[in-house]
Amino acid sequence: MMNDQAESLRRIVNPHHQGSAKVIAVVSGKGGVGKSNVCLNFALTLRDTGKEVAIIDMDMGMGNLDILMGVTASHHIIDMLKNQLTIWDIVEKGPKEISYLAGGSGLSEFVELNSEQLERFFTQLGALEHEFDYVFLDMGAGATKESIKFILAAHEVLVITTPEPTAITDAYAMVKYIHLEDEDKQLSIIVNRAETTREGDQTATNFTRVTKQFLDKEIQLLGSLPDDRTVSRAVKAQTPFVLFAPRSEVSLAMKSLVNHYLGESSNQLTISFSSFIRSIRSRLVKR
Repeated sequence: MMNDQAESLRRIVNPHHQGSAKVIAVVSGKGGVGKSNVCLNFALTLRDTGKEVAIIDMDMGMGNLDILMGVTASHHIIDMLKNQLTIWDIVEKGPKEISYLAGGSGLSEFVELNSEQLERFFTQLGALEHEFDYVFLDMGAGATKESIKFILAAHEVLVITTPEPTAITDAYAMVKYIHLEDEDKQLSIIVNRAETTREGDQTATNFTRVTKQFLDKEIQLLGSLPDDRTVSRAVKAQTPFVLFAPRSEVSLAMKSLVNHYLGESSNQLTISFSSFIRSIRSRLVKR
């Protein structure tokens, strides 16, 4: 009864939201590049433009989105499936009323779900379709046989790297892996922690040139974020940097990135959240 009332209230508060959520998988080739921080602050900046945004922490067992936001999740996705909760029972509200869903202890748990639990997962996930404009999947670093299923099911993939050679090499390996599985997957790149704008631009340009040359793959270049001390201070304060210091260099750069993204995405074909559900269903059920 309470869940029905909550859903009715959401419809009243947001009656004109009839779109279909775009699913964006945020990935990195290696850990330590600031992927989750970029994902969170990108999502919050989108929220500032009036978009309804949700983040699902798919870096299961190693996720730190809750720490970055200063939010403690009461339940996670596996709880929902094993304890007969609805998806709205596990949605937490973060800064600026952004919606956050905790993943749990590991993607491998999905392998252990029976067919009834999997179908319940698809049904509950489908409830997000008309409530959000964007649903971000904050994936773990690298790719596993479980995580790649969600990455490939997403409408687009956002790759986070830094100018460091090891990060670039691992990011390229990730892009190559995704491309070999799905040549048509839409990919974008953000270079994080660039010492200068020039370094960030050169890193991104070189990366996109190499992927075009060796993979014949076009990657959308969104831009770079500076190596700003504001970020570490914000992390210690458990506050997203775009809220901690909205006029800082990194926050302004993030705003520019998001504006660029919205400009590019406005020219894209209409997508369907149900296509994500169908794709992830086929991949998880196949196993």
